[in-house]
Amino acid sequence: MPLNAPKHALILAAGVGSRLRPLTDLNPKPLVQIHGTAILHNALHNLGRVGVEQVTIVVGYRKEAIQEACGSRFGGVAIKYVESSVYDRTGSAYSLWLARDALVSGDHFLLEGDVFFEENVLRRLLISKAPDAAAVAPFDELMQGSAVLLSHLGFISEFRLKQTARNLITDGPPLYKTMNLLQLSASTLRTEVVPALDDMIKAGATQTYTEELLSYLVERQGLLLAAVRCDDLRWYEIDDAEDLRTAERIFAKADV
Repeated sequence: MPLNAPKHALILAAGVGSRLRPLTDLNPKPLVQIHGTAILHNALHNLGRVGVEQVTIVVGYRKEAIQEACGSRFGGVAIKYVESSVYDRTGSAYSLWLARDALVSGDHFLLEGDVFFEENVLRRLLISKAPDAAAVAPFDELMQGSAVLLSHLGFISEFRLKQTARNLITDGPPLYKTMNLLQLSASTLRTEVVPALDDMIKAGATQTYTEELLSYLVERQGLLLAAVRCDDLRWYEIDDAEDLRTAERIFAKADV
């Protein structure tokens, strides 16, 4: 176990997952399975393997199903829950704000509950030795969502939201997909992330997404967020049925 591994992690798992219906009519998206393993169980297993001891899960839609599936302990990982009663009309940054008391407790892994990934993604973040880091991979024609540009020093310099294959310009700067897997230091969480969340909520920006928060911190506040390249590692963000099929192909011969 790496000595610098955060002991805490926060998983955002409150959303409805409407683009995966009918699979999410009864089951929340984090419990959708890839080759028999729920997305959320895969995350908890991998977090425990790298030394995380306490995970806070923000739940909302079908929260009872997640609480029943994960309980108060998963392997060696203790689990706490934070409940959002307005999950259907708020963004992921609001879920993050609800868990602000947990965030100030120490260094954290921060991840979305719809990413299926191999354990080595977390290890890659750890060996980067950057206090604040985000896992990224090249943005390809099958992807959509948030993308970033990187500085020559390897930090995220700019966020570009709602990207698709149309945004891939051959003669432009390379785009990288944010994998929604981050490692953030206690200092950054306490002095930058939580105050920015407080300001957003006070301003009524309850539909803000985590990527918009990070964009503000990087581009306006000067947060040095290291981009950790995971080009060779297996992962996929699952938003719809096509994503699910892609993830099943990626992990078809993998031990999950």
